Amino acid sequence: MSNVYEERATMIAAGELQSFVPFGREHCKNHPNAVNIQLRQLQPASELWSSDGAAGLVGSLQEVTLHEREKESWQLRKGSDGAGDEIEFEEELYVAGNMVIWSRGTKGQASCVYKAFTVDSTVQQALWCNFRVPQNKKSSKEIVEHTVCIAQDTCVNVHSVSGKDFIAPLPFQVSTLWPTMFGLLLERKNLTSDIPMSPPSREPLPSLFSMLHPLDEIAPLVCRSTALFDLPRIQYVSDSMLRVVFTSCDPSIIMTYDTVQCTHTVWLLRKVTVEEQSVLLKCPEPGPGTGAASFLGAHLRNVSPLDSPASPLHCHTLHNQSRLAASPSLHSRAHSPGISNMAALSRSHNPGIAAPSFCNAQRFNVSCHSPSPRGHSLLASPNSTMNESALLPEREPIIPDLCIEQLWSETSTSHRDKSCQTSKVFITSDLCENKYLCFLVESHQELRCVKFLESNHPPQLLFVSVSSIPAKNAAPLQDRDCMLVLEVNGSLVLYTGVTRVSKVFVPGLLPPSLSVISCLPHHCSSMDSVSTPAKSTVRHLSNLEEIGVMPSPVADGMGAVKHHETSWVEDFNFQQTVPHVHTLRDSVSSRVTLELSNGSMQRITIPEIATSELVRRCLQAIRFILPKDMAMKVLVKWYNTYNAPGGPSTHQEWNLFLSCFMTMMGYNTDRLTWTRNLHIEVPLSPVAPKKARPADTGSDEDWDYLRSSDYHWQLSMQHVAGVPGLGTLAPSGAREEQMSVLSVDSSAPLFQHIPSLFAVLHLLYEDLKLDELQRSGARSLVGLLQQMARDLQLEEYIDLYWRDYPSFIKTFHESCVIDQAQMEQMTRPSFLTPEPPCVFGWLRHCLRGEDVPPFPYLPGICERTKLLVLSYALYVAGDKNAVSENVSKYLAKISAGQKKNICDQIPEIRRESSVKFEAPQGNLAERLMEWLTSAGFTLKDLESVPFGAALPIRDAIYQCREHPCSDWSEDVCALIGRQDLTKQAHKVTPTKAKTSVGLGGEMLDVPVPSEADEEEDGMADLDPEVTGLIWSQDLRVQEVRRLLQSSRPVRVNVAQLPEVSDHEYIEEKENKLLLLCQRTMALPVGRGLFTLFSYRPVPTEPLPVPKLNLTGRAPPRNTMVDLSSGNIDVPANMTSWASFHNGVAAGLKIAPASQVESAWIAYNKPKSAELANEYAGFLMALGLNGHLTKLATLNIHDYLTKGHEMTSIGLLLGVSAAKLGTMDMSITRLLSIHIPALLPPTSTELDVPHSVQVAAVVGIGLVYQGTGHRHNAEVLLAEIGRPPGPEMEYCTDRESYSLAAGLALGMVCLGHGSNLIGMTDLNVPEQLYQYMVGGHRRTHAGINRERHKSPSYQIKEGDTINVDVTCPGATLALAMIYLKTNNRSIADWLRAPDTMFLLDFIKPEFLLLRTLARCIIMWDEILPNAEWVGSNVPQIIQENIGTGEEVQVSQDLNMETLAQAHDYIIAGACMAVGFRFAGSANSDAFDCLYKYARMFMQSLKASAATITGHYNVQTCLSMVLLAVSMVMAGSGDLKVLQLCRFLHKRVGGEMNYGFHMAHHMALGLLFLGGGRYTLSTSNSAIAALLCALYPHFPVHSTDNRYHLQALRHLGVLAAEPRLLVPMDVDTLKPCHVLLDVTYKDTKWYDEVTVELMAPTLLPELHLLKEVRVKGPRYWELTIDMSKGIQHLQSILSRDGVLYVKLRAGQLPYKDDPLGLNSLLAPNPDVSSFKPQAISAFTSDAALLSFAEYFCQASSGSAAKHKQALFSAILYECVTQENPEMLSTYMAIDQAVCAMERKEVSETFSLGQMKLVLELCESRVMQHRLTAPSLSHRKGRGWGRGLLLTSEFLPVMKSAADSDLDRWLAGNSHVLRAYMSGQPLDEHTDTNMLACFLIYHSLPSLKKMASAHLEESASFPELLVKCGQLGVSVRAVLSLRALLLGSVGAGIPQPVH
Repeated sequence: MSNVYEERATMIAAGELQSFVPFGREHCKNHPNAVNIQLRQLQPASELWSSDGAAGLVGSLQEVTLHEREKESWQLRKGSDGAGDEIEFEEELYVAGNMVIWSRGTKGQASCVYKAFTVDSTVQQALWCNFRVPQNKKSSKEIVEHTVCIAQDTCVNVHSVSGKDFIAPLPFQVSTLWPTMFGLLLERKNLTSDIPMSPPSREPLPSLFSMLHPLDEIAPLVCRSTALFDLPRIQYVSDSMLRVVFTSCDPSIIMTYDTVQCTHTVWLLRKVTVEEQSVLLKCPEPGPGTGAASFLGAHLRNVSPLDSPASPLHCHTLHNQSRLAASPSLHSRAHSPGISNMAALSRSHNPGIAAPSFCNAQRFNVSCHSPSPRGHSLLASPNSTMNESALLPEREPIIPDLCIEQLWSETSTSHRDKSCQTSKVFITSDLCENKYLCFLVESHQELRCVKFLESNHPPQLLFVSVSSIPAKNAAPLQDRDCMLVLEVNGSLVLYTGVTRVSKVFVPGLLPPSLSVISCLPHHCSSMDSVSTPAKSTVRHLSNLEEIGVMPSPVADGMGAVKHHETSWVEDFNFQQTVPHVHTLRDSVSSRVTLELSNGSMQRITIPEIATSELVRRCLQAIRFILPKDMAMKVLVKWYNTYNAPGGPSTHQEWNLFLSCFMTMMGYNTDRLTWTRNLHIEVPLSPVAPKKARPADTGSDEDWDYLRSSDYHWQLSMQHVAGVPGLGTLAPSGAREEQMSVLSVDSSAPLFQHIPSLFAVLHLLYEDLKLDELQRSGARSLVGLLQQMARDLQLEEYIDLYWRDYPSFIKTFHESCVIDQAQMEQMTRPSFLTPEPPCVFGWLRHCLRGEDVPPFPYLPGICERTKLLVLSYALYVAGDKNAVSENVSKYLAKISAGQKKNICDQIPEIRRESSVKFEAPQGNLAERLMEWLTSAGFTLKDLESVPFGAALPIRDAIYQCREHPCSDWSEDVCALIGRQDLTKQAHKVTPTKAKTSVGLGGEMLDVPVPSEADEEEDGMADLDPEVTGLIWSQDLRVQEVRRLLQSSRPVRVNVAQLPEVSDHEYIEEKENKLLLLCQRTMALPVGRGLFTLFSYRPVPTEPLPVPKLNLTGRAPPRNTMVDLSSGNIDVPANMTSWASFHNGVAAGLKIAPASQVESAWIAYNKPKSAELANEYAGFLMALGLNGHLTKLATLNIHDYLTKGHEMTSIGLLLGVSAAKLGTMDMSITRLLSIHIPALLPPTSTELDVPHSVQVAAVVGIGLVYQGTGHRHNAEVLLAEIGRPPGPEMEYCTDRESYSLAAGLALGMVCLGHGSNLIGMTDLNVPEQLYQYMVGGHRRTHAGINRERHKSPSYQIKEGDTINVDVTCPGATLALAMIYLKTNNRSIADWLRAPDTMFLLDFIKPEFLLLRTLARCIIMWDEILPNAEWVGSNVPQIIQENIGTGEEVQVSQDLNMETLAQAHDYIIAGACMAVGFRFAGSANSDAFDCLYKYARMFMQSLKASAATITGHYNVQTCLSMVLLAVSMVMAGSGDLKVLQLCRFLHKRVGGEMNYGFHMAHHMALGLLFLGGGRYTLSTSNSAIAALLCALYPHFPVHSTDNRYHLQALRHLGVLAAEPRLLVPMDVDTLKPCHVLLDVTYKDTKWYDEVTVELMAPTLLPELHLLKEVRVKGPRYWELTIDMSKGIQHLQSILSRDGVLYVKLRAGQLPYKDDPLGLNSLLAPNPDVSSFKPQAISAFTSDAALLSFAEYFCQASSGSAAKHKQALFSAILYECVTQENPEMLSTYMAIDQAVCAMERKEVSETFSLGQMKLVLELCESRVMQHRLTAPSLSHRKGRGWGRGLLLTSEFLPVMKSAADSDLDRWLAGNSHVLRAYMSGQPLDEHTDTNMLACFLIYHSLPSLKKMASAHLEESASFPELLVKCGQLGVSVRAVLSLRALLLGSVGAGIPQPVH
């Protein structure tokens, strides 16, 4: 073979050349650099936006010059979008001067800039790096931050894709940064000055460091080296001779080069273990023999240098430190805040000084971001000298994060050159999945490849062998599993691993070796065709083709791999003129850049191994079964054949593969008829696509192509004539007999593997049959398989193929002779059984319930087989463990030739879904669904499963769809076709568009409210769709909005009497306005509750706050009335608290799920001072909805230092509420500053305003809620009774402080009862009791003694407790501590006194508190009826009050006292009922409380009010009203609304600001959160409500004496979302749905189910057992609470949206309340069904068009019949809710029709129909469907409960039966001939015979022969024999005449 041939035979053509210019270079040209510099000079230094603060401004200006653009570099990588691999693009990172440009571009789009960065100094290096951040403290899951790191001299800028920017200062000069799996690796620059200065004793400094996150400290790298016999040594990496040359993320390795030994080493990079850290930090003193001598020596451990004063190290340390103190820059740097001492090393200007300071300036001793607080820096204070600080014991060093462990090292040879450091390292894999680490040593011109293996158990890397390839350069091609090598002589060669594949021919670039040209025959002018690359490459190729040097597919020898074809010198003179490839760079997936000798760059693409799916899968199977070296040969040979220059068009790929593959097996493709013309003629498959032509019009060749196709020939067999020119060209060569004997060349490389190749290809064929989209591939493959089966003499296989494709297989006759000796040469694998594995046969046996042998399968290749076999095993055979333990019972995994040793660890190549399959305990259908999902199977995949095989899966889907589990994953819900559940599992809150509603794709504007200021009332954000569904009958929501709006002027209606002067009239109007303003100012408290959490703010807009309008309009002229006219006296700061409440109301609108950032909170800060109070309220509200945690500490500090009282109150309460019950230390410190009692006695007295102290005390209660914290409890207990101090301190508003302390104490010990651990010595209950009833003050123990030495000069209390001050706080503290404990002894303390004498001693309003406290301690005894409420009133009061006037009243009794006590006790009991039944809407509780509310209303009007006092009755009424709205919270009850509206209208008289506040709070609670929220009765909620609803309301708007007004808003903490809003998944609109809500049984009631119409408020979740969406209108859905309430909680927290799906033919309740108009209501039958009405049933486009095109009436009886059938099918599909069955029905119908017309060229669809029939007759399924376990389908079972209806299948079956019987009657001789084994006549139509055999599933010939059916004497005997073969009775009846009639007829026995 000539040299030329060799050169061309293995040459492939690369894709087109494209010139390459880095995109960043172009972009940089537009960068206004010079202009930039001038701009910078004008700016002050502080405004430099990207200054790193190290090199000052002047330095940065000097550094930037315009000539630095020459130093450019770039790198490319494959882009990842995160959204899947659909889009493939390249990303480029380009660096020039101080700019970094990150751009990306795809195949279809030009590159564009993604991000561009400009930094201050020259960029040293830019790279991509991924940092890993733990998701949260608890979970081990990590979030990957994708970033770009830009290294400058002094710092690294890190910019993440998500928009975070960091600047990490560099503590030393860095030579290179390396990206790793964990973060950045930093290589320290090796300064020569290190060496002379360090004395010999000093240990070298670490040279490698890691940074796991830009905010983390830079830590040294550790090396773990194991000697042969010693313990492993662990030490810092400090060898200055070690250079990193490569890092890799997967696998996580680094490669280093030792400049002394000249060797390369590979290390494993991993996280450091705890043991290694402890060894490093606590290792013993280094001495001889210890293997753990640390590189950093004693100063890195907690060993003081003074321990060894004689050590030279210590002297050196002291000496160095004294010298260091002289370096001012270093000294000051070390103390600069925010820069850790790490920075000390780098910032000194003299590198010489910096280097040794490493160990002295505590280089590693202080870490900024380490989690453990480290105390003071070693350099204690700026003025202490360093010598002093050296005497302190040293602190712990920085803990290393990463460790390297040696994996492999080059063997060092003595004659190595010094310069053999690698210049390029990469990892590549070959076509057989071996991995290589390759590194290029340019000085030796060789590429060294180290093969390594990755194993998973245990995870480790093994480096196996080294080989080297001569090369000037190389580049990996990841997507092609190969690499491109530039050989020494300049030619490009493709290698896969270390196997040479071929040369690469680049069109337009000359191959550098001239051997091709020199050997060309002379009639071609060589220079004409090749010398200029600019000329068209096509001509060059065509010339070569004419000469005939095309590679012939017959050549099987690969040719020896020649490394040096020509010497480089020979070509030298030629290479001067033509540019040649200089280097390779920037390889991405399959593209690589060639840098040419003339400096230009060209990018080429290397072609892929196969484009056709079929060829790819065949190659996979071949690679799987052959030994690796053999497989490699096949793949390389095929690659060369396929990609030869002028390669094949797409449709010839399979033919090319066939000829290549068969040649390698030893066939002579030229002599086999059917392969003879493969590479010229046509493809086998009728559907193989042709190569796309550039011309739009066709040509004659197209016609010939179609005529000569095999498909055309099949049709012509069925006498299609009448079209001119449809004569048949003989396909696949003529059909003449070949006389000569064909044989197979036994010396061919694959000859001995023929049987195993046949076996795997047969399994592949079976797998292809299971995928509708790949079936054409099965047909192409069958030609090859039948040939191999003939030659291997496997009759049964040929029979199987013939049955599948009767007309196709009939055309093949030839077989090649393989003699016996050669047969024995072949290796026959064990899995090549004489009986062919047939997957449909296996499924059929499974359906019949027979025992089935395991089905052979190729892991990773035949995944569809595995999926269906296991699905049938699980669902049909009913083996629950089929997919877990018992897989091997059903599948026989085939171990490959190359993988015998590790056949169990075969990687399964499949789409892994996010669900890992764990065997659940559900029924079979559920298990099947979960397993299919875990295998990544989707509905789209199901559509490609043949209809018969898919039926059981569809049946399981249907069962699950009827009764799904609520907690299934999104993927499972998608698979069972429940979009409602899929959307639910998707966990996305539907966003409400504010101004437009999407409707059918168009945007409709919402009608604008008529009044211009409608928007400004702050209540426009409630969802009208939801409120409209909840309260659909009336306009109560609008009414509430009217009552609560405070942004419009009020109407001041005063009639002017004749005698009143105008001036007095104006005053009168203003006085009336003042009264009305008392109400207006109280409204925001209610409005905050009404609009709670209803708004999601836009981050770019400030929060709209409705203004508080205190003006009025007087009719009839609508004149303005204003309080600022000066006619009447208005209190000074009257509106300050009102605007605070207004701010809270606005802030409470923000939903907890919104995106709120610290910047946005600060952005809302108002400019004007008068809005400061509003902003204070806004801050408190943000705390209540949890957003204040995002506010930066700096801002909090900023707000508090302003000293604005309101802001402090709002902020302190806000942060405490946001950190509820967390014991957060930073918040505790914040609060303690404001509470003198929590500060040490000696601390300076701070002047903290009284209300701020109150807020701080409550804050402590919130932060420590329920923790039982001893110290805080002790302080708060003392604070309840804090005496007034001298100088008027603590003298005003003492009541509110004492109450706050009591509430806080109650919260800290909430519900602990008598289990207060460690507090017995405090006697908490006794002390509180004393505070409640009075007595002598106890002496203060402990901390607060000094504070209370001197008494107050103003208030003379003596040493008795002032009960008026301490009683409320103590009472509520007791109530909260013993909340729900049912502790009777404590409750009895709180009983109301029952003698007149004692009653006189107690304030009546304290009785309300005592009664309330007593009742909520005895929680379980509260009953919702009037008797229980009355039972709280003591005997003496009951006897004298309420029975009427007749009773003679004793003189001793004070009637006023008794009446007041009675009312307050009743009010207290009512409050208790309100707490007990809060949010439950309990009708008994409502009736009881409503009755009392009416009673108090009556007594307000009556004379009784004069006895009790108007104020007292009003207070009681307010409390009862609040109690009613607590019970009815969120329900919007009409009766309560009427009460609130009545009280809203009352102004003047006794109605003060506080009462208005109470009434509007009641209104707010009634419509809490617009009906979405209601109250909880958890302990925490009750504590919050006690704070908010404290029964003493302020008298005027500035009154905080008894209770701080800000606490009124804490009630929000008791709100919880419990509204369930069903949303139709198709329209995405809320709708009405019936729910069944089942309560668990309790001691008060048994388990009970109630029917609710959603949207509705659910009861408290812990009371529920399950919530179920009821049919029949919507798909059923059950949320089971026995598994936990998290699922329902998460639904409710996301706006309560529960997706539901309307069933077909049903109308929503809104359109059809009674269900009379549903299309299924009268239960029409099929006949009355009009297909036109389908649109009312379904919106499915496919069904609608089916109705339109297939079911419309047409003429002709046959057509009418068809139309009726289609209509019936459609009706069935729609009404039974399984439209996906339509295609199955149609396919069965098609199969039967084709058989009627006898147009069957393949029996596939008939086989599928057979499977359907088997399924319906399957005893297993029959039994399961009639089993009682499924009786809960509530009568929705029909037919046999299966998907196909009862009528349709029998009709189809009888049609098929009669067709076949008709055929048999006329063609019994054909069947007889077949059964007797005679060769069939070529002209007989064997298609129907195959149909008959398939339909009756007759076994193969051999089996029938061995059963001797013909010898049966009688029908029963025949029946028994056939039964053993599995032949159905129906088939035996058909065969009876044939078989029994043949007894003795002299038919010869079958020939074998």
